[in-house]
Amino acid sequence: MFEKLSNRRQIRRAAFTLVEILIVVVILGILATVVLPQFSNASATARENTLKDELRYIRTQIIVYKAQHHDNAPGADGNATTFADQMTKYTDEKGNVSTTASAVFKYGPYLSKIPKNPVSADDKVEMTNQTPLVADGGHGWKYNPATQEVIADIVGNDTAGAAYGKY
Repeated sequence: MFEKLSNRRQIRRAAFTLVEILIVVVILGILATVVLPQFSNASATARENTLKDELRYIRTQIIVYKAQHHDNAPGADGNATTFADQMTKYTDEKGNVSTTASAVFKYGPYLSKIPKNPVSADDKVEMTNQTPLVADGGHGWKYNPATQEVIADIVGNDTAGAAYGKY
C-alpha cells in the first residue's frame, strides 16, 4: 500500500501545476514586451539606412552621367521616363538611349533599375523644377534636373526625428 501511495506522489510531481505554468507565461509576456519593440525599431532603422544608401548611390550615378555627357544632367527635358531610360539603359554623348551597347551607345547603364524607396516601396520619380525640393509623399523620389537634387518623397520623420526629405 505504501508503494502505491509513493508511486502516485511521483506521478503527480512529474507534471507541472497550473500555477507554475501561469508564472512561466507571465514571465515570457514581460520579456516579450521588453524585447519586441527593440526588434521593430531595428527594422525601421534598417529601412532608413537603406534609404540613405540608395540616395547616395543615385546621386553618385547622376554625377557620373553628367560627367560623361558634357555637363548635361539625366532627364534634362523634365520627363521622368527619359530620366529612367537614361539611367537604366545605354546612352550616347547626347543622351539618346539604346537597350544594347555599341560604339555609339557606350555610356551606362548607371542603374540596373530605378530603386524602390525602402520606406514607401515606390519607385516612381517625380520630375520638378521646385527649389528646394519638398516631399509631398506622391512618389518614391523627387528629382530636379536643373540642380540634380534628389530626395526621398516621404512626408514625416525617421526614428531619430530627422525629416526623410532632408536626407
